[in-house]
Amino acid sequence: MFPTFDGHNDILLRLFHAPQNREAIWLTGEGKGHLDLPRMAKGGFIGGFFAIYIPSPHDDDGIDYHQLMENPPFRLPLPALISAAEALPTAWAMANHMLWMERASEGRFQLVTTAAQIRANMAAGVISGILHMEGAEAIGPDLDALYAFHALGLRSLGPVWSRPTIFGHGVPFAYPSSPDTGDGLTEAGMRLIKACNDLKIMIDLSHMTEKGFNDVAALSTAPLVATHSNAHALTQSSRNLTDRQLAVIRESGGMVGLNFATSFLRRDGKQSADMGWEDVLAHLDHLIEHLGEDHVGLGSDFDGATIPKGIGDVTGLPALQQAMLDHQYGEALVKKLTHENWLALLDRTWGG
Repeated sequence: MFPTFDGHNDILLRLFHAPQNREAIWLTGEGKGHLDLPRMAKGGFIGGFFAIYIPSPHDDDGIDYHQLMENPPFRLPLPALISAAEALPTAWAMANHMLWMERASEGRFQLVTTAAQIRANMAAGVISGILHMEGAEAIGPDLDALYAFHALGLRSLGPVWSRPTIFGHGVPFAYPSSPDTGDGLTEAGMRLIKACNDLKIMIDLSHMTEKGFNDVAALSTAPLVATHSNAHALTQSSRNLTDRQLAVIRESGGMVGLNFATSFLRRDGKQSADMGWEDVLAHLDHLIEHLGEDHVGLGSDFDGATIPKGIGDVTGLPALQQAMLDHQYGEALVKKLTHENWLALLDRTWGG
């Protein structure tokens, strides 16, 4: 089993929804979800990006979005922009949960801000967590909150989830669909990208429209990264990246984390977890072909998506690695895909 560093998870959302049960969720496991501290250790999970995400009002509207995604074609409606004043309390609560996770773990988990810390933690058997924002709703146009969250440890940010923000526009959940679904960065978004470059906060292109992607590519001085996205050539979801986008990422020295979400892996666009390794490995093959083997990693979307039954939860990571080896990926390549490429990317993005 090789150590795995992961591009995206949503356990902070689970903690936010059940703060009264956070000890069971995180420390001992409650038999639900994809992640907890004991299962991470069992699955060889050595770190990753932990997302602050603001839930949408449509979470309580009675519509069965999962059922809609099980029956393509679909194009899910998305709610309107959420203001910074509305989003900030939720984002603050999730950041506080991340700090609590470190404290409660009694040395088994650490919030990190450098690649050197991750490497030291790997050697010591400590799991590393990077604080990430999936959608910048909690940041106002003055960007003051960006600097405050950076002081708390924020080192990765996606300007949008799928609904719009004051900074730009995200793609809807749609299949079949191209990622060219709307406008790009706003003027505030351009200021945000420049500020992230100055602070060495990694910019996540997952969820962005193609126009937004192009705007970031033209403006950013950092490697281009999509933490949890797949190949549009194989699965025509709006969330997946075209071969042109993959080429732009490769030219920047960036990378893409393979998303385990079934609706972005399956050729038919369905959400069902009843699938084998064929589509998972096909997406990996395609990403490696178009990005190069030094620019592909894993971006599970654990606790935020339906995962193939062969993986199931974080303890299924060794099964995925075995599937890679059986697919004639050598051990050196599997090490790159599971952790080495992410650490090298963070070196390039954050510096020493």
